[in-house]
Order: sequence, then C-alpha cells, then structure tokens
Amino acid sequence: MEKNKIMSILEKELVVALGCTEPVAIALAAATAKSHIKGTIEKICVKASGNIIKNAKSVGIPGMTGKGLDFAAALGAVAGDPTKNLEVLNGLTNKDELRAIRLIEEGKITAGQAETPKRLYIEVIVETEEQICKVVISDNHSNITLIEVDGKAVYLGGCENIGIQTDEEELEELTIDEIYEWVLHTDINDLTLVKRSIELNQAIGEEGLSGNYGLNVGRTIQDNVKKGILSDDLATAAMSLAAAGSDARMAGSTLPVMANTGSGNQGIAVTLPVVAAALKLQVSEEKMIRAVALSHLITIHIKSKFGRLSALCGVTAAGMGASAAIVYLLDGGIQQVKAAVQNTIGNVSGMICDGAKAGCAMKVSTCSNVAVQSALLALNHQEISSTDGFIHDDVEKSIESFCKLGNEGTRQTDEMILKLMLEK
Repeated sequence: MEKNKIMSILEKELVVALGCTEPVAIALAAATAKSHIKGTIEKICVKASGNIIKNAKSVGIPGMTGKGLDFAAALGAVAGDPTKNLEVLNGLTNKDELRAIRLIEEGKITAGQAETPKRLYIEVIVETEEQICKVVISDNHSNITLIEVDGKAVYLGGCENIGIQTDEEELEELTIDEIYEWVLHTDINDLTLVKRSIELNQAIGEEGLSGNYGLNVGRTIQDNVKKGILSDDLATAAMSLAAAGSDARMAGSTLPVMANTGSGNQGIAVTLPVVAAALKLQVSEEKMIRAVALSHLITIHIKSKFGRLSALCGVTAAGMGASAAIVYLLDGGIQQVKAAVQNTIGNVSGMICDGAKAGCAMKVSTCSNVAVQSALLALNHQEISSTDGFIHDDVEKSIESFCKLGNEGTRQTDEMILKLMLEK
C-alpha cells in the first residue's frame, strides 16, 4: 500500500476529542442548531438511536456535574462552539452549566429514542421565539447530514453510512501484513500524529492515577501494587495506566484525548497499554511510537469492518491492536503479531457494551490484561486453534467472523440491553 494512503487513514481516524463522543455529538448538534437561529431558547427536542442513548445516558461530561442527553443538548445550545467540532464543549464554565440546568428545570428540554435503523443517529431541534432549526448527525459522531432552518434545508451534506471516515477502497486494501511492513519501514517523522496520541492519552492516564475519578480502577491497581498485593509486572502496568485514563475520561476530566475511529475510550485502550509496556520494558521512544502506530492501525482495520457502535464493547478491538503492539515491543515477528490478535479475539469477543459510564474502566483494564496475556502466549508460539470457536487459520477471516458477530449476531442483544437500561 502506498505511504500516503496509510497516512491518510491515520489522519482521518485519529482525532482529538474532549469528552465521551456520544454526549459531545449531541452537544455538537445542539450548538450547530443554535448557531443558525436568533432569539432566546424556548424548546429543545433530542431524538437519538439506541446506541447513542446507551453511551450518553450516564457518562460524565468534561468539567460538569450534570449527565444525560438533555443536559448535553442544553449545554451545547447555550454555550457550545460548533466550529470546534468534537471539542465543542472546550472552555465551558460553571455558569454555562447553570444555564443548561435552568433550561432543564424549566421543562424546555425533551429527549427520547428515534425511530431509525441507524446505530448512530442524532436529531436535535432548537426552537426560539423567532425561529426553529433542526440538525441531524448520522453514521459518524461529527457527520452532519442536515441543517434545516424554519423548514428549509440550508445544508445537506455529510456521507451516508460512513461508519468510518476513510474511503472504503483504502480500507479494503488494508491487511495486517501491510500494516506491519509499513510500521517497520516508514520514516519516524511520518508518525507525529501517533506521537501526539501518546502525549495526550498518557496525560489523561496520569491524571487518572493521581486524581479521584469514577471507580478509581487504575489507581486501585497501582495502590495494590505498592502494597504488595499485586505484582509490579507488565500486565498490571498496562492495566493501571489504561484503566486510569478511562476512569478520568468517563468521569468528565477536562483533558482532551486522541480518539481512534470516533471513540476516545478506544483511543485510550489502543495507546496506554502499549505505552505502559514500553515504559516497563525501557524501549526507545522510536520503538514505542512504532508500536502504538501498529496498535492504532490494526484497531482501525478491525473497526472498519466492525462498525463504530455495536452491542459488543469496542475496547475489545483495541485490545487486539494493543496485543499485536506488545508483541512488537518484545521483538516478535509478523506471525506472532497475528497469533496475538487471534488469541485476543478468542478471549474477549463476547464482552457486551452496556453504555458509556465509570465501569468502562474495568473493561479497559480487562482488555489490557488480555492484550498482555495474548501477546505472551503468541511469543511462546501458542495460538488458539482453528478448531476452536469461530477462529480461522487466517487471522483476516477470524476478524471477519468477529465483526459479523458484532454487526449481525447481536442485534437482539443490543435491543435488550437498552430496554434493561431504560427500565431502571
């Protein structure tokens, strides 16, 4: 594959994001709607697909205490800057939060489920005493497909069914073999975006270790290592740093992260287990950057078939990329890289997504542990056999099976999870 195609994939799929991308996308739609009309807000109506509701219902919003679809929409409408895209909520204050809460208390915000087959769909209608504006985001967290003012479409754009930003032709050519060769031989100066992902995501990981966020999964692991209850090894290092990043992000840290294929939590799970392993192994900075690039690209490769939102947890795909990268850090070759992906698929493929929340950090911790375990097995020439489960001899076919499970095999599960969440 040509160098510029791989670079294009990285540039499109690694995006800086502030806050969990589902409530941020709602805020973006609301901020966009308000920016197109004049007057004081009288009413905001939010409708979203089930998968958006799952991930926006309980997760923290950076620097805020409020949660939920109604709060995200209100916040975006009263103070969001739509020109900042997925950083739409950057720089907000307590006064902005109080303005948003006032709208909710006055009964001006309604939120519910949209009737749509799309897994990623957001519709926000903002109404003032003067005008009304509807904004639709679909298929991608920043993919605005409609802006309608007073019943007239002023913008028809975006792309339908873009589960991922990169062109399908580019992704169809992508294989683990090509990714591995590219990562090994590309000029390190081509990987500045990957280096930036390390810097941003490591910062939020360290924030999670030092602060008090969510369930404190990462910090608890670290504390128990210090007590001697847990061993100070490669697995605990990967688990604590990655989980701490998720702790902070899910609890509303104001630090931005580098998202991978639209997911900040996935961006954390792709980078931080690899960074922690690299620091533990004391490899060179260049080797760490190349390893993280491998992790990013393999995860993008898997997610391009898997889809952005599913009944299965997206961090499982990140664990597959991280496991391959840890093999690289430990001087394994391409066959062991593939074996690590196979082992991870065979281990975590059944992990369900029950929405974005503090508990996501536990899933990040689990997948980070599996990434290390799968890599060590692969380095010892141990690989799940094609006689087991839906694993094939060819890793690319195993990936396809995993993605079919996520896309086609869990639709009823997805509906049941949402039903159980809304019944609470």
